[in-house]
Amino acid sequence: MFIPKLYKSEDINLMKEIIRENSFALLISSVDKIRATHSMMMLNEDNSENAYIETHISRANPQAKVLKNGDEVLCDFLGAHTYISSSWYDHINVSTWNYEAVQIYGKVELMNSEELYNHLEKLTYKYEKFQKCPVMVKDMGKDFVEKEMKGALGLKIIPTEIFIKQKLSQNRKEHDFLNIISNLENGDENGRKIADKMKLLKKNNTL
Repeated sequence: MFIPKLYKSEDINLMKEIIRENSFALLISSVDKIRATHSMMMLNEDNSENAYIETHISRANPQAKVLKNGDEVLCDFLGAHTYISSSWYDHINVSTWNYEAVQIYGKVELMNSEELYNHLEKLTYKYEKFQKCPVMVKDMGKDFVEKEMKGALGLKIIPTEIFIKQKLSQNRKEHDFLNIISNLENGDENGRKIADKMKLLKKNNTL
């Protein structure tokens, strides 16, 4: 991911937020050819100094058939994003796109059965806990879950490089910056999210 210095972030908390709120990400590999699979990902912080990404994909997926311990993969997370119209500037310029993104390169470690079971427990809890009648992994019965697990390949991705990008019109003068916020606040949900992020940048004087 190309990141001009102006848009590069070292904020690990921002990285965690983007991963947490945009967990359905791309798992990209190039073992035999370039392959990409959308999959649910979680940041495992059991050891905060050695956090890693965990996910699973179908064993029927061609990508699963070639991945092995030590292979390099890329986890690509796209956060809030929205169109920025050039009509919002006080001068002639080009339209653009504001967005937040995280890319993590890492080495694959294949999960054993116990690790995959624990991963599925955590992942299910994350999303089921908000349901009116939640169904947790333990409610399904261990025999059933272990049978279903045979069709899944659990992966741990140990980070080797982390890139965090926050492109929020930092290159615009204050008048245009504020006008962009005003227009985004009247837009869709993603636009309002980006507006809030821009206001936070200004509040923290990080422009």
